[in-house]
Amino acid sequence: MNDKTLPTLEEISSCVNGYDPNALPVAQAREFIARLVPRVEGVEMLALRSALGRVLARDVISDINVPSHDNSAMDGYALRGTDLAAGGDTVLQVVGSGLAGDGYQGDVAPGQCVRIMTGATMPAGLDTVVPQEFVKVDGDRVVIPAGAVRPGENRRLAGEDLARGDVALAAGRVLRPADIGMLASLGRAEVPVWRRLRVAFFSTGNELRSIGEPLDPGCVYDSNRYTLWGMLQRLGVDVLDMGVVRDDPQALEAAFREAAANADVVITSGGVSVGEADYTKAIMARLGDVLFWRIAMRPGRPMAIGRIETGGRGAILFGLPGNPVAVMVTFYALVRDALLAMSGATPAPLPMLRAASVTPIRKKPGRTEYQRGIVTPAADGGWEVRITGSQGSGILRSMSQANGLVVLAHDQGNVAAGELVDVLPFDGLI
Repeated sequence: MNDKTLPTLEEISSCVNGYDPNALPVAQAREFIARLVPRVEGVEMLALRSALGRVLARDVISDINVPSHDNSAMDGYALRGTDLAAGGDTVLQVVGSGLAGDGYQGDVAPGQCVRIMTGATMPAGLDTVVPQEFVKVDGDRVVIPAGAVRPGENRRLAGEDLARGDVALAAGRVLRPADIGMLASLGRAEVPVWRRLRVAFFSTGNELRSIGEPLDPGCVYDSNRYTLWGMLQRLGVDVLDMGVVRDDPQALEAAFREAAANADVVITSGGVSVGEADYTKAIMARLGDVLFWRIAMRPGRPMAIGRIETGGRGAILFGLPGNPVAVMVTFYALVRDALLAMSGATPAPLPMLRAASVTPIRKKPGRTEYQRGIVTPAADGGWEVRITGSQGSGILRSMSQANGLVVLAHDQGNVAAGELVDVLPFDGLI
């Protein structure tokens, strides 16, 4: 990163209405982060089957019509719509047949029709297909009952799916299975995608132990790196797990320098709370342009944001809280969309369900709250949600039990039983 071309964090904050680092609403924090993060540079061409989940770097323009010719949408009989009788049955002579990939090539006169299969090219002059189950066959003739089909029905038009020159897929799209199929329908063997975003992450704290190490008195196993790894896997980024870093100035500085030298983004958990007696915040500030926030949200109030640099290279920093639930909530509320934007994607708002709260929920206006909930179908055909129980930010089991987050808005107060609330479903997210 080049400080001469990038705005400072102070300059970014001056553009955010209502910016207050000691009580920053979630919406303002998102706006700040969106202004801060750059997109990756570097495009690579990938074979189609290797492109699933990658971010499209350029618009894909169709250079053919899909389908290439008018074709039948049904197994049946192709005919002229003008041959259909106005008030009674229609009788037509069958003069041939057409299969997908082997269409009928002869002439078809008025009063004649062609047996046709789904996907077969429509013979010249014919514009309608009557499904085979609607007709009666009598030798080389078919009888079409009145009203069985209308002119133009059951025909797929050339270019109906995509016309030559149309934008088939726009840059910034995360490629899904249907997109891979669409690219194949255009005959594309390769696709241009942005290179993968590289994300380094580690946990801080003398009390943390990695799996496989003895659990000394007063210590806990580090779960945050595993939840972070899982959340990052969903985004298709390259990850560098740097383990647990103890509260030692030299070890912390070495970890930050290594992370910034090898990744586009550095994510830490722990060491950013106000008044914490450790070295993490001081080292973050010394290595770059970093702000420390107290966000008006629960859980997940403390957070660090900024840029850190080493050896002429820079990385975006997200310093997350240490409590397991707070790590997950702040990641989904603030970090996920930023990583997608840095990957070159165009993040879309996550879909919310509206569900009736089974019980009252206590809520103070002035902060956004994310409570763990279990959503189930309601008797009236809608949805209902109940809170998992204790909402402490260290109770990771509550996230495992839940299938969504109840999102209570910044200005929202107490919720009465039966009142509708927003729920962010975990399905497809976690």
